[in-house]
Amino acid sequence: MSNKFLILLALFCFWNCSTAQTQVSNTSPNISAPKSEPIAKITNNARVIHVLVALCDNVNQGIVPVPAHLGNGEDTEKNLYWGAAYGVKSYFGKSASWQKVATIANPKENVLERVIFKHKTQNVYLIADAYRGSKMKETINDFFSAITGEILENVTVNNQTIQTLGSADLVAFVGHDGLMDFKLEKEIIKKDEAKRDAIVLACASRNYFGEHLKKTNAKPLLWTSNLMAPEAYILHDALEGWMLGETDSQIQSRAASAYAKYQKISVKSASRLLVTGW
Repeated sequence: MSNKFLILLALFCFWNCSTAQTQVSNTSPNISAPKSEPIAKITNNARVIHVLVALCDNVNQGIVPVPAHLGNGEDTEKNLYWGAAYGVKSYFGKSASWQKVATIANPKENVLERVIFKHKTQNVYLIADAYRGSKMKETINDFFSAITGEILENVTVNNQTIQTLGSADLVAFVGHDGLMDFKLEKEIIKKDEAKRDAIVLACASRNYFGEHLKKTNAKPLLWTSNLMAPEAYILHDALEGWMLGETDSQIQSRAASAYAKYQKISVKSASRLLVTGW
């Protein structure tokens, strides 16, 4: 892939926020999709990260249109935030730190694809869901339902049950900031006293998600102060620090360094954009 194309791709990512499928299934008999009935809370024997990705969508989101193949909210293979070079599925899939455990097509309503990764040196699972681009409200509602402990979900991988969403240790949202386009109608109610970390990689997410996140028990580990490109290298490098037990400022520094590298800006500028805490 040429440097010229990568630069153009990054510019498209940035432009996305300035105004407001091919499915793969590698499932095996050892992997089962979650069920919809009420679920009892369990204690995971590994740390769990749940990432909710709102696929880029030219038609249904308030963005400056990107090329059609990147902005098709029904296409996981090429979508800007999922299957493209710096999308969550692609970037983590090529990482030397993570091993892909499963790819599940249509695991539940509104989600086109789920990818499960296991870290190679840490006892940590990452579950990433690709939400239809037309389901932005549902994606954000699920993010807050997870961060408050309202909803739980069991995923069985190789005979091991992992409970995610409300049982995840860290919940992340990646994509266009839908709260620029509509007001959150969901009532935020804490369901437990569990401590969770939150990452929100979307334009000016501190401004738009802040008042709602304050009603939860979640700590804003990483979010943004202005327009940005929510690309997966930010999340990837931040999570490396989180798994090592680094301080919030160290994690923020990792994320800013990654953003500065790929966006070709100063670390100082990236540090003003990617922020931690209140």
